[in-house]
Amino acid sequence: MEMSNSAIILIAAFGGLILLFIFLYFVPVNLWITAIFANVKVGIGELIGMRIRKVPPSIIVNSLITATKAGLNLTTNELETHYLAGGNVPNVIRALISADKANINLSFKQATAIDLAGRDVFEAVQISVNPKVINTPSVAAVAADGIQLIAKARVTVRANIAQLVGGSGEDTILARVGEGIVTSIGSAKTHKSVLENPDKISKLVLERGLDAGTAFEILSIDIADIDVGTNIGAKLQIDQASADLKVAEAKAEERRAMAVALEQEMKARNVEMRAKVVEAEAEVPKAISEAFRSGNLGIMDYYKMENIKSDTEMRDSIAKPDEGKKGDNKSKGDK
Repeated sequence: MEMSNSAIILIAAFGGLILLFIFLYFVPVNLWITAIFANVKVGIGELIGMRIRKVPPSIIVNSLITATKAGLNLTTNELETHYLAGGNVPNVIRALISADKANINLSFKQATAIDLAGRDVFEAVQISVNPKVINTPSVAAVAADGIQLIAKARVTVRANIAQLVGGSGEDTILARVGEGIVTSIGSAKTHKSVLENPDKISKLVLERGLDAGTAFEILSIDIADIDVGTNIGAKLQIDQASADLKVAEAKAEERRAMAVALEQEMKARNVEMRAKVVEAEAEVPKAISEAFRSGNLGIMDYYKMENIKSDTEMRDSIAKPDEGKKGDNKSKGDK
């Protein structure tokens, strides 16, 4: 069955619409017309090439029109290259226009390098024109007299275009300023001199060249607030005295323990010596018996020895009457 004429016309019309959409997609005629009326030379072949390279023609053409109207001499090839490298083309164009109006020397190559480095090049140009104020956190430092001071500063910085690639950021500025404040307060003889002239801190910190190697140029450092903290010196002395006291107590306790141990050792040795004396005294009767058996000791000799022993005990009791009384009291108590 042959296809009717109406169906053929409908298919042809549908196919024509598809071809028209494809043509308009690859050939953005509206952008080409806009570029012509803006006196920007962009060929149809360049627009088709952008579509094939997956570069949005609207971004490139509109950015090129803006740059041309601002007096910048750029080409579509430069803008495409930056876009394909992952850059933000409109932001770079805005930065170049702002820098040109502010008489800041910024080339397209520098701008694209800053943008690809991950920094906002338009914001950097704005900071170059309108300096930025960075507030530091509270910085605590101790003067030579031991008094703690807590200071806050406001750092006015301007972007250094030449150092934006490879230069350190705000965190480095804050760290260096904090270090300078600590050094300045620490070198003061008394905290009163710092309170009387807080501008000395700013002068000393500025003289250190803290913006070296950073993406900023420090214009001024102003001390916004300074408060008196605790007496760190007195606190350290108290802590040291407490530590010394604990050490002395520990040493005294060690000496006491050694004395107690020595006393117990001497008591043990005394008991040991007494045991040896008792043991030796127990051998005396055995020796006397042996002397009797061997004939070396007679009965009269034994009586004389007992008399001498009795006389010795009597003399001891006369020489030490107090001990005799104590002995009597003990015997009465036993009864």
